[in-house]
Amino acid sequence: MSAGASNPEYVNARVRSRRAKLFADEDYRKLIRMGPSGIARFMEESEYEREINELGTRFSGVDLIEYTLNRNLAKHFQDLLDWSQGRLYDYIARYLRKFDVWNLKTIIRGIYTETDPDEIRTDLIMAGELDEPTIDRLLEVDEIEDAVTVLDGTIYAEPLGAAYEEFEETGALVPLENALDREFYEHLLEDIGRPNLQEPQQGPRARYVEFLRAEIDFRNARNALRLARSGADLDPASYYIEGGVLFDRTELRTLVNDYDALVDHIAENKRYGDRLAGALDQLRDADSLIQFEHALDAALLEYADTLSSIYPVSISAVLSYILAKEREVENIRAIARGREVGLDENEIEQELVIL
Repeated sequence: MSAGASNPEYVNARVRSRRAKLFADEDYRKLIRMGPSGIARFMEESEYEREINELGTRFSGVDLIEYTLNRNLAKHFQDLLDWSQGRLYDYIARYLRKFDVWNLKTIIRGIYTETDPDEIRTDLIMAGELDEPTIDRLLEVDEIEDAVTVLDGTIYAEPLGAAYEEFEETGALVPLENALDREFYEHLLEDIGRPNLQEPQQGPRARYVEFLRAEIDFRNARNALRLARSGADLDPASYYIEGGVLFDRTELRTLVNDYDALVDHIAENKRYGDRLAGALDQLRDADSLIQFEHALDAALLEYADTLSSIYPVSISAVLSYILAKEREVENIRAIARGREVGLDENEIEQELVIL
């Protein structure tokens, strides 16, 4: 636990200032019409200027954009920790472990596809707790089993080891990726004492729990549909993450085979249905898995924004900013990669999360 009293008023004021500098949806539509060099110049005229200038002597094109985005993201999230004190610091630090999960998934996928380690490194975001020496060792291994061994002593070794047998049987990465997600969320809830999630809570801790509950619910919905679309012989209930309120294991097993019923189930929950009308319309209109996932991302961001407006002096504004900054980075990355491979403007826009 970080020493000192929490300071949400100060941190939220800093976050509002940072949030105001994020790219608007109109900026993304401008970027779609640019090539990688144009995108880099546009970024240089924004708050990415420092990273573009520092990295521009070593990288160019999409590589420059990728490294700039990841370094900037890590810097901004380190700033959140530097500003924060007390329990607020602890909540933010624990939530930022999600980037350890991101990095481990990225490395495992890279090993699976025999991707060059330098290419894998481009996608890593050093904003979690795993240190660079551990990341370097992971990038040196050629087998997923060896990567699990490198993680001995971390919270991820045991769940990955348990999921490895199923990975060997199915050849699918889903068991490994879900093991990481489940460990992150369940460990996060254990860290805050696993409150009774069905009972109303008050105070900053309650807002933290409410947000985590929503993220777990949407993660379960995402996993269920991915499994249904994958065609793999996997039981959705086996990949259920405890801690949400929207599904139980039995419901998830049933709803995974009925897309309309899945969306109706989300809409009928008063917690989400009353606050996410626009986002739920996007879910109903989604005609592909990626559109559904983007709609879920937009819905979670909208929900976090709603919480931050209802409870302005809480961690909700910080969590909302983290999601919004991630959205900016992912959108710019999708545009740069889309332009690099020759996608047209409409195809690239399909890859974006635009509210």
